[in-house]
Amino acid sequence: MALKFYTAGESHGKGIFAFLDGIPANFPVDVDFINEELRRRQGGYGRGGRMKIEKDRVEFLSGVRLGKTLGSPVLMAVWNRDYENWEDIMKPEEGILPDDRKVKRPRPGHADLTGYLKYSFDDVRNVLERSSARETAGRVAAGALCKDVLRHLGIEIGSYVTAIGEFTVSKELYGNIELLERFKNAESSEVRIPVKDAALEEEIKSYIDRMREKGESLGGVFEVFALNVPVGLGSHVQWDRRLDGKIAKAMMSIQAIKGVEIGMGFESAVTPGSKVHDEIFYDKEKGFYRETNRAGGLEGGMTNGEPVIVRCAMKPIPTLYKPLRSVDLETLKPFEASIERSDICAVPAASVVAEAMLAITLLGEILETFPADDFTFLKQILDFYRERLRR
Repeated sequence: MALKFYTAGESHGKGIFAFLDGIPANFPVDVDFINEELRRRQGGYGRGGRMKIEKDRVEFLSGVRLGKTLGSPVLMAVWNRDYENWEDIMKPEEGILPDDRKVKRPRPGHADLTGYLKYSFDDVRNVLERSSARETAGRVAAGALCKDVLRHLGIEIGSYVTAIGEFTVSKELYGNIELLERFKNAESSEVRIPVKDAALEEEIKSYIDRMREKGESLGGVFEVFALNVPVGLGSHVQWDRRLDGKIAKAMMSIQAIKGVEIGMGFESAVTPGSKVHDEIFYDKEKGFYRETNRAGGLEGGMTNGEPVIVRCAMKPIPTLYKPLRSVDLETLKPFEASIERSDICAVPAASVVAEAMLAITLLGEILETFPADDFTFLKQILDFYRERLRR
């Protein structure tokens, strides 16, 4: 059965909700793990005031009983504590909003203007509330459940940041560090860099502070990975079954992500073929393996047994405390764009969201390849498949 995943809710509405259909029955749900993933999403240096208001925790509304999944749709809620301050303009009950409470100044770089025109709204808030990155709380809640299922199947997912604004962590510093060690280093860093370098971290934090003083925002680059992914997820036989395409779609769907690479990515376009493709070897103990992983764990739209490595480029957050020029939708005259409470840099948080999206995508592919209604059966099927590959 294919995994179905949706989110619902508005940034200042009652809450953010995540819907998952297809999670096998009898999986033991670790609520503490999910709450820890939500906490990780709220972390990172350069976050805004909203993180001080919300202390995200998950509540299961359906699909779980006595600590285990039922095989029925799972509905999760992350309630917005800030709703009480916005209820008068966000309540679902019928009401008339005064013109002076409506948002009429779209922000460059946001969905504001396009959504306003597409849906024939008279208030930009109808767009910005849903397009807000607050929606990613639902992704992380759902992704955490999927990530936990994958952990029980022996698959580990992690991430780390390699660039924030003009600061890039040289690959010479982390290239020889194992992926899990990079992840461990990132977890102890406020900017989630993959190396233990206090001086570099302080330099990046000072840079973020300087940009905050200038009213600027910052983007960056992060890498997300998955270990012990079985060979053969995805397929070469049809365009929409290629797993690299599904992963790229999942990453590009994250707010502010403007570029995705798998493995060497764009670098492979300017590198000779002999230094791009991964040579194949065989060992009685390991079976088929590669000494390099330039393909990022995917060849021909399928996993090849090497770690899946995805790199994402995130643009600076478009809400600036030094507003860019825009046009007032009522007067059609130039105006400085409106300001919504925002972060200066959310690259570390976005890497956690990317982990969630990779987990959802990989678990969906596993359930498509090995359909099972019972988690115990799913694990047995996957163990049998891995043993077959070893033989």
